[in-house]
Amino acid sequence: PVDGLVEAGRSAVRSALERVGRGWSRMQERRPLSADLLESDDAYLVVFDAPGVRGEDVDVTFLDHTVEVSVERFREFYDGYELVFPGRGVSLSGSVDLPRDADVTPEGANATLARNGTLQVEIPKREPGGVDVVEEGD
Repeated sequence: PVDGLVEAGRSAVRSALERVGRGWSRMQERRPLSADLLESDDAYLVVFDAPGVRGEDVDVTFLDHTVEVSVERFREFYDGYELVFPGRGVSLSGSVDLPRDADVTPEGANATLARNGTLQVEIPKREPGGVDVVEEGD
């Protein structure tokens, strides 16, 4: 009888942890990825936190001065272990608006997934292009 109560208690705790973990995971998925925006003389650099992500699981788009990132992470399975608290979100996203006066081009942009779990998106600034003025001869 005591063993049955202990097992029922463990089962109830495990079930509660799983519900809390799934709720935490969903909350994390609704919160945007943390990001920093940096600027140099010739480019902008957006750095997103993206731990546990592989390059093929990342989608980066640039539209109307906004860098958008979506990530699909996968949970690793570990032999001999059972998932009790699924607390990490698997579908994450975030975006950063560049300054409205930023003269940028998506051509030449690149994204690098660093070992430290950051995604670095570099967007080059346009070369200042002037128009040559030629004087007509008399």
